[in-house]
Amino acid sequence: MSPVPGIVAVTLVTLATLAIGTVGLRLSRTTSDFFVASRSVRPGLNASAIGGEYLSAASFLGVAGLLLVFGAEMLWYPVGWTAGYLVLLVLVAAPLRRSGAYTLPDFAEARLGSRRVRRACTLLVVAIGWLYLLPQFQGAGVTLVTAVGAPPWLGAVMVATVVLLNVTSGGMRSITFVQAFQYWLKLTALLVPAAVLLAVWVGDGRPGPARSLVDPEETAVDPQAGAGSGPADLWSLPLGGAGAESLYVTYSLILATFLGTMGLPHVVVRFYTNPDGRAARRTTLVVLGLLGLFYVIPPVYGALGRVYAAELAAGGRADTLVLELPRLVVGGPAGDVLTGLVTAGAFAAFLSTSSGLAIAVAGVLGQDVVGRLGRRGGRRLGGVAAFRVAAVIAVLVPCVAALSTPGVGVARAVGLAFAVAASTFCPLLVLGIWWRGLTAAGALAGLAVGGGGSGAAVLWTLLPTSAGQEGWVATLLGQPAAWSVPTAFLAMWLVSLATRAHVPAGANRFMVRLHTPEDVELDRG
Repeated sequence: MSPVPGIVAVTLVTLATLAIGTVGLRLSRTTSDFFVASRSVRPGLNASAIGGEYLSAASFLGVAGLLLVFGAEMLWYPVGWTAGYLVLLVLVAAPLRRSGAYTLPDFAEARLGSRRVRRACTLLVVAIGWLYLLPQFQGAGVTLVTAVGAPPWLGAVMVATVVLLNVTSGGMRSITFVQAFQYWLKLTALLVPAAVLLAVWVGDGRPGPARSLVDPEETAVDPQAGAGSGPADLWSLPLGGAGAESLYVTYSLILATFLGTMGLPHVVVRFYTNPDGRAARRTTLVVLGLLGLFYVIPPVYGALGRVYAAELAAGGRADTLVLELPRLVVGGPAGDVLTGLVTAGAFAAFLSTSSGLAIAVAGVLGQDVVGRLGRRGGRRLGGVAAFRVAAVIAVLVPCVAALSTPGVGVARAVGLAFAVAASTFCPLLVLGIWWRGLTAAGALAGLAVGGGGSGAAVLWTLLPTSAGQEGWVATLLGQPAAWSVPTAFLAMWLVSLATRAHVPAGANRFMVRLHTPEDVELDRG
């Protein structure tokens, strides 16, 4: 297998990413430019950027691999990831933009008037962001190993370097243009080879894909199968099997993906860049269409993989299906070109998601950690300077962790990151936006219960000792959302009721601000 197509693809994507980032660099001047692109990003551009950062390697590579191994029941993953934006549209998008916040900790402090809640939110943003960044760096290494035979560390270092250059130079301005470009690149990189592969399959006259390649009861209970090998090992149990445990896993997954989207820091921060709440709603509608269009394509690879590449499932290499299928089906120079195209899309997936996460984490660290430490040390470190220092920390810490722990199945943390977000920021946003009675004590209680429960599940799942564990304890910890989300909501509600004398004095005024349409505000002005 020639490494030339992969090398050319990765080089072109890297150069294009840096070149497009210079557009934002020329426009970025103020702190608001770096944090939220001065709240001037229009719905079409913003929706493309959201699609670019949201469609990570888990979507580009992992969905096809899961469908190859476990079949159609794995479609719950893309369905859940897309439907999460419907929940976000109905409950959160417009009010969150009207809050005027830069970050989730900003919103929490403005709504509840509590520095303690802000610090808790800062910790959670950083934890979720780093949890999500780890598999991006590790997956980039796996992609370069598969495509060009490079050492595993090279992919992580390349992604970290390119992301740092774009984020520190132009902030949100640069990343917006880059991520919008990368969405359309990823869509093209999947769509064109899929069309060619389908045409070849029709011409071959081969029978349709086998309904099942593996017995879920035999293969699914090993959560460490292929640990650390790439995005397709994100999830510990399959769906659709017999028994109460499989049913629980299915419902828990649905809850995590439906509600976790609104709590992902790199998703939420993009809604602060819209001009107003109405634009935030329009952005979300367009995102639903873009995601729906994209997620039609990975099942094609999964189905054709059952016809042409069943050995990848048996060999534990299902996560490389999208990268290897063009050569297996087409071959020759045409296969090399198609392989280069999907490699470019995969590398763009790592760059775009990592950039969004770096922006989200850097924004929080710059405001709440780097800036405060600089002021305490007598240094005037704030604004853009603090953001740039924070961006270096935001990228280097997970990159070093990914390089130092290459054998750990950290990639599965992406699925669990949704559970953590659903168990923490989802209750905070829903109750903070729609219930006047939320108190700081209630918010802290819910964040502690939801974050503690789902966080403990993450730690247990990533431990080597969790490999091969079966039974209800392993199932509950492998998919914690079904119990951690309700308990977080319940804790916030009960403790807020018990402390209702401490509802913030400005709660009514803030609620009016969240729910008053912009045209009403203009009439009053």
